[in-house]
Amino acid sequence: MALYEHVFLARQDISAQQVDALVEQYKGVIEANGGKVGRIENWGLKSLTYRIKKNRKAHYALLDIDAPAAAIQEMERQMRISEDVLRYMTIAVEKHEDGPSAMMQKRDRDDRPRRDGDRPERSFGDRDRGPRPDRGDREDRPRRPREDRV
Repeated sequence: MALYEHVFLARQDISAQQVDALVEQYKGVIEANGGKVGRIENWGLKSLTYRIKKNRKAHYALLDIDAPAAAIQEMERQMRISEDVLRYMTIAVEKHEDGPSAMMQKRDRDDRPRRDGDRPERSFGDRDRGPRPDRGDREDRPRRPREDRV
C-alpha cells in the first residue's frame, strides 16, 4: 500500500460537526477498501485567496492515508459528487511526518509574544497636523482657461 496526504476544502456554511462527519465518511470509505487513516487534522475555517463556487472561506481538513490506489480513487469519486466539498488534493509521499503539520505549527507560532513587545501600536490618528491653512475663496482665484473652453 502507498502513503498519501489528502487535503480537502469544505463549504463555509456547514458546521464544524458536519466537517467532522465528512472526515468520518471518507475515513470509512478508505477503511472499507482496505486502507488506514492515520493523523487527522482539522485546520478550521480559513479565508480563500479567491472565490471558489461563490465561497470566500472554507473549512480545511488533512488526512494521512495508507491505502491502495483503488481506495483513493473511490474516495475522490465520492468527493466529486459531494456538494459540500469545494476542492481536494491527494499527494503520494515517501513517509508521513511526525507531529503536527506546518499549518498547525503556524497557529502555534502566532500565539507567541511579538519581538517588538515594548513598542506601542502606532496609528494614523496620533499625527495631528493642526488646522489646514486658509486657501481663500474660490471666486477670488483666477480661472485657468481649459482647452475645451474657447
